[in-house]
Amino acid sequence: MSVARSKDPDQIGFDPARLARIDEHFGRYVDDGRLAGWQVVVTRHGEVAHSSTYGLRDRESGAPVEADTLWRIYSMTKPVTSVAAMMLWEEGRFELTDEISRWLPEFADLRVYSKGSVLKPYTVPAAEPIRVWHLLTHTAGLTYGFIQSSVVDGLYRAAGYDLYPPADVDLAGACAAFGELPLLFQPGSAWGYSVATDVLGRLVEVISGQSLDAFFADRIFTPLGMTDTRWWVEGDEADRLAALYVPEPRSGRAVRYDSLGSLAFSKPALLSGGGGLISSAADYHRFTSMLLRGGELDGVRLLGPRTVRFMTRNHLPGGQDLGTLSTGGFAETTLDGIGFGLGFAVVDDPIPSRVPSSVGEYYWGGVASTAFWVDPAEEITALLFTQLMPSSTYPLRSQLRQLVYAALVD
Repeated sequence: MSVARSKDPDQIGFDPARLARIDEHFGRYVDDGRLAGWQVVVTRHGEVAHSSTYGLRDRESGAPVEADTLWRIYSMTKPVTSVAAMMLWEEGRFELTDEISRWLPEFADLRVYSKGSVLKPYTVPAAEPIRVWHLLTHTAGLTYGFIQSSVVDGLYRAAGYDLYPPADVDLAGACAAFGELPLLFQPGSAWGYSVATDVLGRLVEVISGQSLDAFFADRIFTPLGMTDTRWWVEGDEADRLAALYVPEPRSGRAVRYDSLGSLAFSKPALLSGGGGLISSAADYHRFTSMLLRGGELDGVRLLGPRTVRFMTRNHLPGGQDLGTLSTGGFAETTLDGIGFGLGFAVVDDPIPSRVPSSVGEYYWGGVASTAFWVDPAEEITALLFTQLMPSSTYPLRSQLRQLVYAALVD
């Protein structure tokens, strides 16, 4: 399945010549070696206004980026896990204020880091239990080992949880380990990008009685026709997967990163709800189209429209933004003027970031520089795929926003 342009851009408010700037601009990243290749899809009013590819999915073999190229989407898995959880919420299986220890007893009697070192941390009792909404908003006090900005991050790494978990640990085992580690902050008091969505994925498993991959397949991917989205690739399908790259420190040229990229060719022990999926532009386009349409696509409804609107409002305490509440670690977003909903960053005010967008726009990205956004006000979705780690290397996302909104002329 591929994404083809379905409407003349000028019929849905875009200037075609201005949209062409997208290809010209990002083409330069490939021409000078900073990226191997990329794919972009822009839609409005449910119609594809711009769909393009450029460069190579595998520079070493010379294989081009094609419409059906597969991409490691890493943290763009998080919105899928959040949708899965909210599908169960709509069935009355839990309340957002429920303590997660009701299903995951390893998260009872938590402690919070207070002071000290990795070798000798001092902790205090948690004043508030972790609740489901804390997981969905990254306000649980959990963290990531790879962030490397706090003592608690160091404790995660010491336990074996860096960018990837220990090879033989499944999701249940990882959550048991997370429950033994101190929290970075009191639940609900700050925002910290974290393994919270992995824990949310485990919650989906326990409440539904299905493994996360089975739930995704039965309840999301098959109903939506997302035939390319999976946890690993093998056989002939492996050739469709773009290679993973990192910037060479001196030249900035993208160099192959097979030590991490090769993990996509075998079934993972841990089904990471926070970063495990591989997908295609066509598949993720169906997912974002479902969100833009209020939870429904082609007669298949995953969520009610009021649920989607509820998820995509700012749920941070006191309506504060990430600039105020963030602990300062890694995030797939700018911070000022940005709130966080139930699984998505949400634009409260586009001015502080100095990047055009609409109030109420929601989005997220992945560590290999993939990204998406949904703009309900303008009825726009946009997708960007490439495979360069880390996502902070170049301002690809903000530049795509500049180019898309500059091309919107109605």
